[in-house]
Amino acid sequence: MSFGEYVTSRWDTISLAAAEHALAVAIAIALATVIGVGAGIIGHHSPRVREMSIAAAAAILTVPSLALLTLLIPLTGLGWKSTLLALTVYALLPIIRNTVTGLSGLDAATVEAGRGMGLTRARLLLKVQLPLAWPLILTGIRVSTQMVIGIAAIAAFVDGPGLGNQIFEGLSRLGSVNSLNATLAGTLGIVVIAVLFDLFFSAVRHLTTPRGLRVRP
Repeated sequence: MSFGEYVTSRWDTISLAAAEHALAVAIAIALATVIGVGAGIIGHHSPRVREMSIAAAAAILTVPSLALLTLLIPLTGLGWKSTLLALTVYALLPIIRNTVTGLSGLDAATVEAGRGMGLTRARLLLKVQLPLAWPLILTGIRVSTQMVIGIAAIAAFVDGPGLGNQIFEGLSRLGSVNSLNATLAGTLGIVVIAVLFDLFFSAVRHLTTPRGLRVRP
């Protein structure tokens, strides 16, 4: 059976796995963005919190994904919960670091001008600081997304959702009929998801970045 015939015959299974893969990544990135941006905002004002949050997020990245997923089984069991928790914590470091960097790198005169206009600390953050830091924050989110798209494939080892199941199904019976097709279908599906997410973030960057901050090619 050719690769095209394999994909056609298994389209329902492959498309469902791809949708679950993308959904798991999207949920994890949404959670990591809320946690990471929040930690970055707090860390911008508190050096101790900044150092602790970045150190903790960096330490998590040193743990092999398979090991972390295995360690989570007694706590969150097999499937979606362990997958989402692992992906979320792996996604934190670029988001926290870029949030802190984006807020710390703002022009002091611009921030002082906002204070001079009578803006409260919260309104200054929402109206001035976060919009100006947003391009760098979004870059961190984009990097985290591409990173966890690949890590999500490992979730198949803990009965997680996604295209990793296709890949490991093929690898487990390598040499048999359609084993290579299964592996290729999962791998190429992940590549397609990565490209689609990247295009999505390119559009988000264009639509949400103030015109004066856009970098022209």
